[in-house]
Amino acid sequence: MEVTVKSEEGITVIEAAGNIDSKTAPEFQNSAVSAAEGKDKIIIDLTKVEFLSSAGLRVLLMIYRQIKANNGQVVLVGTSEDIQDVMANTGFLNFFILAENLEEGIQAFKEV
Repeated sequence: MEVTVKSEEGITVIEAAGNIDSKTAPEFQNSAVSAAEGKDKIIIDLTKVEFLSSAGLRVLLMIYRQIKANNGQVVLVGTSEDIQDVMANTGFLNFFILAENLEEGIQAFKEV
């Protein structure tokens, strides 16, 4: 699990790589929650994430609630079909905006 945080056009981008499961979710949580602190626009790039467990979903929900408290939004980028299926079955897709790539993710904030 690797987490990188950067800024693109004033939007915080959290890039994750590897599996997000019960073993790696705490690392993802620490990096992502601190990067999202005080922000209202977050992109989480899941392009390089092959597997997302319920522990990973919990972290995404935590970030969503944190950003929503600031009247913000979270865009998920590069979410695989398998991860989208899990998120759809659990109702999590309703909380996020989905985008194919980073450029579309940035554009999604311009359209809101």
